Amino acid sequence: MMNAFNILNKLSRRLLSYILLCSIFFSICSTLIQLYNSFQNDLRLLDQRFDNIEQSYIPSIATSLWDFNEPLLAVQLQGIVDLPDVRLVKISNDFDYQRQLGQTDVSVEKFVEYPITYSDNVVGKLTVYANYQDIYQKLYQQAGFILLSESIKIFLLTFFIIFIVNQLITRHLFLITKYAQQFGSDNLEQELTLSNRYKTKDELDDLVDAINIMRRNLNSEISKLEDAENALLALNGELEVKVHDRTAMLAKSNNQLQQSFDDLTLAKDKIVQSEKMASLGQLVAGVAHEVNTPLGICVTSISALKEHVDSLQAAISNEKLTKSFLVSKLNLLTEYEQIIERSLIKSVDLIQSFKSVAVEQHTDPEVDINLANHVNNVVNTVKTMFKTKNYKINIEVDEELSLVTYPSAWNQILTNFMVNSHVHGFENTREGEISIRFTQEDGYLTLLYQDNGKGISDEVNNKVFEPFITTKRGQGGSGLGLNIVFNLVDAKLGGTIENIQVDKGACFKVTVPMHNT
Repeated sequence: MMNAFNILNKLSRRLLSYILLCSIFFSICSTLIQLYNSFQNDLRLLDQRFDNIEQSYIPSIATSLWDFNEPLLAVQLQGIVDLPDVRLVKISNDFDYQRQLGQTDVSVEKFVEYPITYSDNVVGKLTVYANYQDIYQKLYQQAGFILLSESIKIFLLTFFIIFIVNQLITRHLFLITKYAQQFGSDNLEQELTLSNRYKTKDELDDLVDAINIMRRNLNSEISKLEDAENALLALNGELEVKVHDRTAMLAKSNNQLQQSFDDLTLAKDKIVQSEKMASLGQLVAGVAHEVNTPLGICVTSISALKEHVDSLQAAISNEKLTKSFLVSKLNLLTEYEQIIERSLIKSVDLIQSFKSVAVEQHTDPEVDINLANHVNNVVNTVKTMFKTKNYKINIEVDEELSLVTYPSAWNQILTNFMVNSHVHGFENTREGEISIRFTQEDGYLTLLYQDNGKGISDEVNNKVFEPFITTKRGQGGSGLGLNIVFNLVDAKLGGTIENIQVDKGACFKVTVPMHNT
């Protein structure tokens, strides 16, 4: 029985609250309407009493007042006072006659004055006073009775509604909830059923059918998942074997790739070193060729000088030396001496420039240099490589500019630029112009190198600084010249290099931070 009327569950408690609220609201509204109608009826009855007084009492009172029959008048007034809701009656005439009967200490809520006429003559005035005390008292009693009856009806209605809802809905919901709480993969075969159901289906039966359909579908899906899980386990085993094999193959490939990379790095280092040594060898060959010319002149001049010295000694020994002969010989000796001196000075300058460049090619520490002297030494040395060409080289650099830097890096940069111009830019031509311009601004040194050769082809323009990029593949070109320049500028000097597009020729801009002395 307690289970049938269990109002502790949320649904029953909420339903009970809604029923009580709605019932109380409508009961109050119904009570107020009934009380209002009753009040209006009482007011109408009171108005009827006042009309009855005017029709029934006024004529007899007029006769008594005309005859001055006070006993009869008192009886008549008492009859009016005894009427419901009438509290006080007053009568008066023009001869200072006054008489009242009833309660004088009560509140008056309505009064009516009636003229008293006898044979068309006004003989006095009757005033009747009334209040709503009896009406209110009656309304209070009626309200109590209505509220009591409504409370009993609400209680009984609530009792029966809760009972019916519990029998039709709540107890089945408890069963469905208990089934859902115990629902699991181990009892999917157990079907949900409701007892004591009607033959015609309602929403609860539809809910039960939906739960059973869901149970069967879930059971089917679990079977499929179990099959899929078994297949997945088998596939995972196969994948683990494949992954192990692929991992071993990848490890082997990685080792081969690492070995290939190490070999390529070693080959690149060898090629870079060979490129540097080839560049140095070209410088040596050029300098050797340049030095060979003045030295050959010196050897020839010394041979001629020796012949003239021998003829002069012979003239002295034979005592045939004359003044004119001596003067001519001395003039020749002086001329040969000047030729030898000029040739030796030129050789010394060439060797000194080459020595400066060659020694700095193998020194890594930063040193303090005069940039103008260093650039001129590099240019003079590199010019020996293309002595047969008629190139015009313009150098713009501050003669007083000194800085701490890596001289070998600048040697290699300028050498590679000029060799590129000679090999690629001025190919198949004897004329050309090279501009080397150094500027300093905001703590940075900028080299703008430009030639007026045939420029860089479109196929290599965007990758000119990449290694092994060359248009002379198979013709002695390694493709490392500008890559070496890029690495020197980026890694060693900590700067940047740009390939600037110009109308004619090639142009490179190198920007590096300065360290002034």
